[in-house]
Order: sequence, then structure tokens, then C-alpha cells
Amino acid sequence: MDLYPLLRPLLFRLEPETAHDLTLSALARLARLGLIELIAPKVMPLPMRVMGLDFPNPVGLAAGLDKNGEAIDAWASLGFGFIEVGAVTPRPQPGNPKPRVFRLPQAQAIINRMGFNNLGVDHLLANLERSTWRGILGVNLGKNSDTPIERAADDYLYCMDRLYARVAFLTLNISSPNTRELRSLQGSSELDALLGRIKAAQQRLADQHGKYTPVAVKVAPDLDTEQIRAMADRFRRHRVDAVIATNTTVSRTGVEHLPHGQEAGGLSGAPLREVSTRVLAAFHTALQGEIPLIGVGGILSGADARAKVAAGASLVQLYTGLIYRGPALIREVVEALRTWNRAR
Repeated sequence: MDLYPLLRPLLFRLEPETAHDLTLSALARLARLGLIELIAPKVMPLPMRVMGLDFPNPVGLAAGLDKNGEAIDAWASLGFGFIEVGAVTPRPQPGNPKPRVFRLPQAQAIINRMGFNNLGVDHLLANLERSTWRGILGVNLGKNSDTPIERAADDYLYCMDRLYARVAFLTLNISSPNTRELRSLQGSSELDALLGRIKAAQQRLADQHGKYTPVAVKVAPDLDTEQIRAMADRFRRHRVDAVIATNTTVSRTGVEHLPHGQEAGGLSGAPLREVSTRVLAAFHTALQGEIPLIGVGGILSGADARAKVAAGASLVQLYTGLIYRGPALIREVVEALRTWNRAR
């Protein structure tokens, strides 16, 4: 039974961050009681092997919705094939001042300027240990806002050391628009230096733990052709395990006239769909199939997910679409991709 169409109007009467916190708490409670399966549409398997990992289906939860890993068991019960939590930073930080999340319902969009608010990597680890789910879990890594950009790699490496043995994959978030100077890490020399240190640490940790944990990189949608080619070259050179395309956009095209449309932060949802898919397709061309792609940004239907796969994605992730459509979107996307696979 899909109750979300009845619940959404009530949630949308609340301030967005309040609704978010209430939903996380309720999902975690329902999971503990074993009740989520009674209200969530059943999702049938659609196995995929990507990054050397076996996914029960190719539809994942995108990072940002559960920064501290508070409801991992609940997300798994909703039918996701994989879950990415975070972004997490070495130390707890409050993020940017409130209000910092804005709904644009006329555009099925959200603007956020959260700023990597989270309780720190040790708190996340404690939540991972409490979780009973042992599926494919990724963690999105960020840097603390007061860490100088030239020392950003230190923050990523600290979190890698703490999390490497416990998770299925890690993601370097170098594309959030809400942490000052973070996107400068996408520049050629900065990216070279960062990836060199990350891959060296990955090899060291693989030897130490006897386990290879893939490392993905999450990129911005606000990249031109030259930037994409330069980044793709470095991703191949350093043998990055996957590219997640894309994060939120700083563009306001199509929403500038709407209430809250000019708020600072990253725009997600339907207005992001086309630009995100174009960047995904450009990376697919530039990488020549050498590195798998994960498509995220503006997926609000099964057709949107098929467009990501047609553009080169092996896996997809949901965030804003889940807020507007609810858990039924997960099954819809899985079934759309099943139909796509049969038709190929």
C-alpha cells in the first residue's frame, strides 16, 4: 500500500528540514518494528555487477538524504539496491545557518545550502555498527568547512582510514556548491594531487585489510566540455573506480521566477535532469567505457532513469525524486530498467 500520496501534503506543510528530520526518525522507528515492508511496494531483484560489486538492483539512495546513517535499515527495506550515506566530515559541524532548504513544488525541485552538516565520522561509524543490514553501503566523504582547501586531502584520507574496512565503496565529494572553494578540487592540478594521494591510500588500505574498497568521485553538472575531458583524463590515469554524475547545480535556469528560485545553494530535482544527463553522456564519451558511471539528478520517473542509462549510466541514484514521489518511485525505476534491459 502506497501511503505517501496521503502523507506528502502533510509533510509539505512543515518547514523542509523539519519534515526531513521527522521522516528519518519515523523510518528508523518503523524499521526497528519491522513494519516498513507492510507499506512499501515490493521490489523484485535486477542484479548488476559494477565496480566489482554485486548489486541486487541498480537503484540507489543518493548521498545527502541520510548524512549520519540514521535510517540505513529502513532504506534497505524500501527496496534500494544500494545506499550511500553522508557526506561525512572528520569532525562534527553544524553546516550553514538556517533556513537552508527550500522547496520549489511548481518545478518539482529543491534548493539546499546545507553545508555538510553532520555529526562526524565517529558518530557515523557507530550508526553503521548498529545497522543490521549488510548490503552495498557507500559513504560520501567531504571536508570540514574550516579545513583549508590545500589540506582537503587530509580530511578525505582521515575518513577513508576510519571507514575503509566497513563499507562497500567510498565517494569523494569534490562538487558540492555549499562548501567554500570545494569545487576548485575539480581543477586539473588539484585533482591530480588529490587522486594521487587517495589512490596511494587505497592501495595501502587494501593491503592492510585484505579487501579492495572502490573509490568513486562525484562531479558537478556545471562543467564545460574542456573541463570534462581534462577530468576524464585524470580519472583514467588514476584508475578511479566510478564517476557519479552529478551533484546539484548553481544554475537557476527555469526556476528564477519561482518563489525561492533565487536562493543560494544547489538546485536539484526536475530542472537538473537535462543538464545532469548531458554531463553524464559527455563523461561516457570521454571515458570510452573504461570507468562505470552512476547517474543521479532529476530522476522523477522510470523514463528519467532510462535516459540516464541510455546516456551511459550503469547505476542510478534517487534523492529529490523520492521526496516528491515517495517509495513507489524505487520500484517504478527498477521495473523501467528491467524493461530497458529486455529491449536491448
